[in-house]
Amino acid sequence: MEKPLKLIIEALLFASPDPLSQKEMGNCLPEIPLLEIKDALAELQVDYQALDRSFTVEEVAGGFHLRTKSFYAPYILKMLRNSPARLSRAALETLAIVAYKQPVIRQEIERIRGVDAGGVLRTLLEKNLVKIMGRKAIPGRPLIYGTTRKFLEVFDLKNLDSLPKLKEISDLIPSMESPHQTSIQEQIEQEKEGKDGKLQVETKQDERNDI
Repeated sequence: MEKPLKLIIEALLFASPDPLSQKEMGNCLPEIPLLEIKDALAELQVDYQALDRSFTVEEVAGGFHLRTKSFYAPYILKMLRNSPARLSRAALETLAIVAYKQPVIRQEIERIRGVDAGGVLRTLLEKNLVKIMGRKAIPGRPLIYGTTRKFLEVFDLKNLDSLPKLKEISDLIPSMESPHQTSIQEQIEQEKEGKDGKLQVETKQDERNDI
């Protein structure tokens, strides 16, 4: 007996450690139109909502993922006997600058923060929250940084357009009320407003040594 499409989709989501796009699901089900896959996903979301399950299907990072509801996080953490990995204030500041100004070079980050960013960028690269996008076509050809798909997953964002307004990132960086933090926020806003041209990029693969 053939199983309903939504159960097949559910099995794919359950088995995947990363969000799956509708196209990726379609690659597993070439005989099924994408519209039917979309409808099956919508059915799953309605089913989980109606049953009030501890998990749901969320659209995140350009795909769909089975995720436990935040209410149950404390119980899961007790089971894992692990605290969630936390980012330092410096890392959050740097990540915010990269997210809102990308593509961005290290010198621009350091100009906004007023301190060296090499170590923090290295940490963000290791955590796969930031990636190297290429090199800027200026003397020295500095590396250009942007955020990754994992960044979207970690912060539960569908895409970069889902980023909160800059005035809302005080929730992310509690010390944003200090004069130094406000300056960072204002500089990001000012530079973003005045940034009309596009960077000329030469794509590089896995270049992570110039930080």
